[in-house]
Amino acid sequence: MPVNNLSTPIAESTPIVEVVAAVILRPNGQFLLTRRPGGKIYSGYWEFPGGKVEKNESLLHALERELWEELGIQLRHAYPWITRVFTYSHATVQLHFFRVVEWEGKLSPREKQGLFWQLPHQVTVSPILPANGPILQALLLPPVYAITQATQIGIESALIQIEQALQNGLRLLQIREKRMSQDLLREFSMQVLVLARAHQARVLINSDAALARKIGADGVHLTSSQLMSLSCRPDPEYGICGASCHNAEELFAAEQLELDFVVLSPVQTTLSHPELSPLGWRKFATLIQGYSLPVYALGGLHQEDLTIAQEMGAHGIATMRGIVSPFSSIPAV
Repeated sequence: MPVNNLSTPIAESTPIVEVVAAVILRPNGQFLLTRRPGGKIYSGYWEFPGGKVEKNESLLHALERELWEELGIQLRHAYPWITRVFTYSHATVQLHFFRVVEWEGKLSPREKQGLFWQLPHQVTVSPILPANGPILQALLLPPVYAITQATQIGIESALIQIEQALQNGLRLLQIREKRMSQDLLREFSMQVLVLARAHQARVLINSDAALARKIGADGVHLTSSQLMSLSCRPDPEYGICGASCHNAEELFAAEQLELDFVVLSPVQTTLSHPELSPLGWRKFATLIQGYSLPVYALGGLHQEDLTIAQEMGAHGIATMRGIVSPFSSIPAV
């Protein structure tokens, strides 16, 4: 039996309406919301522009058509992103979200809908269609997720490099130091938190939810074994919750738990795990096609791989060695 993204069973006989939705992005991170005009169901609600996919129409063609019909713009470049199923009182819809990064033409409300540019951390319009809540949360996630390696390079060097990365735009960091003693890990984590707070960056602790809560970190990153042992999502008081995945089974488990994001690896051969067979971009894209959570690609990747990762449907990239090398400026989502 199909399941929607709110874990509510959908009857086999319930028709699912295929819909495309455009997250139109400016370089500064702003995205466009449109207000449904009078006479339509949910009139006055704000949503991402888009509409129903017609019979025998590809998703990309539907997106191109809807953007022209609604806004008078021609699509030039869009990345597949998140797919979510949502059941309204009148219909069950499968929403295929694309991030639109390049278009031509002047935006015009051809259907007399309202238009408003918003920032992920400062959404000022309401009400917003219920199905779009998780998408707004996903937009708060930056495109690069860095992972510490203080055990390998030394704590002092790691802190210097973390501060440099933060100055250059890093906004999401995982502390992953499996061979560090508990006392030293706590001290190091608190030092990282001080640096991160100065740049409004968020810090997650790998595998140790108790430590994350104790020191006031922003969340926890679950290992794949922790993920597979859970029957429900960790308590919201633990904050953001991500998880490491390596296959379709683990991706499904994270989806059922309604986590905030996942990291899928290894995409390419890595120095840390040379014995693991890499997925490659084709298998990576296949695994996350139609997936409902933001996905970071991990494994032998660098900042120059961000574009191809997003073209494959990833939210962004995770890097274990991105802190070792100086960061260049990180683009907005």
